[in-house]
Amino acid sequence: MHEMSLMSEIIQAVSADAQTRGIKRVERIDVIAGELSNVLPDALELAFFYFQKQGIHCIDESTTLRISTEPAIARCEECQLEFKPDYRIALCSKCMRTSCVLLSGETFKVESYEGSE
Repeated sequence: MHEMSLMSEIIQAVSADAQTRGIKRVERIDVIAGELSNVLPDALELAFFYFQKQGIHCIDESTTLRISTEPAIARCEECQLEFKPDYRIALCSKCMRTSCVLLSGETFKVESYEGSE
């Protein structure tokens, strides 16, 4: 489960940034996980709960995690149809071509966090 290492990196990055800003406790972390990012939101949340119980860095049991899912959208370069792909390499449902570009759905990032002194 690579979500454990991803969550560890998120907590370390947020904690380092919070420390430079004089924030002692992080109250909420907001993460965006695209449908095609290969991140399982449930597993990421489970990893967060594990670290939350440990009270490492500036998170504790009152810290919350909010995961927003970014929908996958692709556009066919031939017929310009926008559609929801199942995979990164998408086949257009209208013209059956593979000349499609992903417009969204691969994002995985910390959008923001809130904390207090």
